[in-house]
Amino acid sequence: MRVYSRLLATATDAGASKPFRPAPMALLPPIPLYRRLLRAHRKLPREERTLGDLYVKAEFHAHKDIDNPVHIVGFLTEWQLYAQQLAGDAWKGAKMDRSKVEKMSDQQIGQLYELMSAIRKQELEDNDPEHGSGNDK
Repeated sequence: MRVYSRLLATATDAGASKPFRPAPMALLPPIPLYRRLLRAHRKLPREERTLGDLYVKAEFHAHKDIDNPVHIVGFLTEWQLYAQQLAGDAWKGAKMDRSKVEKMSDQQIGQLYELMSAIRKQELEDNDPEHGSGNDK
């Protein structure tokens, strides 16, 4: 009975203070998640796929020796959310959550800026008539 009343108290507290959330998703281990991300990139245009694949590979390589469980769970959670967004088309035109940006380190902000610069550079090249459409190869 004691455990039962504890469960009821927890459920009541969660419902009163916050709206109910769906059950947390089970995290995929790193290798299956990595493979899922690369498979999800297959439906992207060639340039986006190449950029995405390079970024995923670099990030997983850079984080392969992380020992802090909090960092590991955060890393895998964010990449799994990204994979789920790629499964649908909701990510197109979406903006990054401000709270996530505020939690980023200076290095992460720098990486995000580099990614944004690479995307803008590619867009300029694609829209520049002097460079052609890439069909002249």
